[in-house]
Amino acid sequence: MVVSLDNTALTLGSGDMEVFATPAMIALMENAAMNSVVEHLDAGATTVGTMMKSSHIKASPVGAEITAEAELVAVEGRRLTFAVKAWDEKGVIGEGEHERFIVDKTRFLAKL
Repeated sequence: MVVSLDNTALTLGSGDMEVFATPAMIALMENAAMNSVVEHLDAGATTVGTMMKSSHIKASPVGAEITAEAELVAVEGRRLTFAVKAWDEKGVIGEGEHERFIVDKTRFLAKL
């Protein structure tokens, strides 16, 4: 993801400066986790995020390229735990732990 005016703290309301927003970083980390397991799920299944513990340790300016990765570190039944990390051209900007649960899409949506 490239930092643009659309994903800055000022635009997303999480701060008042034009730097990469923490909510955007977290979404990128969640996306990395989701995408890392999708091909291993049964038909009709997906994962939903249930917990994120993260630090955002360095600001990234507009124009910076942000990359995120997720490593599956634990599987307990339907609960998946990931170590997540994000970085820009200058190094790590955030890291943490993310939890997702495997759910059946149809049953999950029927409960709403």
